Amino acid sequence: MKTPSSVGFSHRHAGHCESGVAASLLSHAGLPISEPMVLGLSGGLTFVHLSFVKIAGFPLTSYRMPPGAIYRGLGRAIGVRWQTERYARPELGAQGLDQHLAAQRIVGAQTCVYWLPYFPPAMRFHFNGHNLIVYGKDQDDYLISDPVFEETKRCPSADLTRARFTKGALAPKGLLYFPREVPPTIDYAAVIPAAIQRTVNAMTRPPIWFLGLRGMRTLARRIERMPEKIGPAATKLQLGHIVRMQEEIGTGGGGFRFMYAAFLQEAGERLNRDDLREASRLMTQAGDHWRQFALSCARYVKDKDAGDTQAAVAALRQAAQQEASVYRFLSPR
Repeated sequence: MKTPSSVGFSHRHAGHCESGVAASLLSHAGLPISEPMVLGLSGGLTFVHLSFVKIAGFPLTSYRMPPGAIYRGLGRAIGVRWQTERYARPELGAQGLDQHLAAQRIVGAQTCVYWLPYFPPAMRFHFNGHNLIVYGKDQDDYLISDPVFEETKRCPSADLTRARFTKGALAPKGLLYFPREVPPTIDYAAVIPAAIQRTVNAMTRPPIWFLGLRGMRTLARRIERMPEKIGPAATKLQLGHIVRMQEEIGTGGGGFRFMYAAFLQEAGERLNRDDLREASRLMTQAGDHWRQFALSCARYVKDKDAGDTQAAVAALRQAAQQEASVYRFLSPR
């Protein structure tokens, strides 16, 4: 089987998978939109630390809403209607994907990173929330636009099917999605303030203690007690996992803060608002603190901090404090 790859689709390198996929799918459908605007309008920025939900055996720490929330949240914000499909069996999922490609339709897919052979071995990880675009098929290879890579990739059909139907937390169940109805334009003056307020509320008024700013401060207290409570070896494993989720997997700690800063900058330009430009500068500083937190965790893991987690704890508390200042600045006066 061969489906044309020349469907007018242009691969776009992006900072993170789902926001990059959503931006590419909508731009291809005739509604140009940047990746930072996708993140901001979707309300995708958050923080959560769940000790009772495990990823690869460790507590889930995430810096964004769960897989699927970004493209769905964007749809609610600007009026995009998405077609989503899940399949009971892998063979049905492969058949459904081939039918879309035969109809010249590019589709987003949720997959597991570990089973995608074009990922370098060091980057493979059992994470089921990775999003990519399938835009064609050549013999037994699917043609992939994976936004975290600078160039398009090829993936054998058996490997992509396995990645789409892996088991475990966030199991994709063969998920495919694409925009079915797209508005001709976006009323930025209406949707930007509403989206910002949703994020402010989610971060400053979370209903439970492991979300938003409360979740950041909770994690800081836990890291402070980790060496004494679970021992240095287990602490290294936990901090290493947190850094991996922040910097390598699609939860994007510092990266999503920088992207949200880019959203605020673009919003300021579109609405000609200096306050949003200033908020962008403040959020960039929050991203810097998150990167310092990751560096301090890595130093502990590599025995460069004399067994002391205080540097990591201080950086995390500074990140929380800086984000709090951003949300106060963005709150209605």
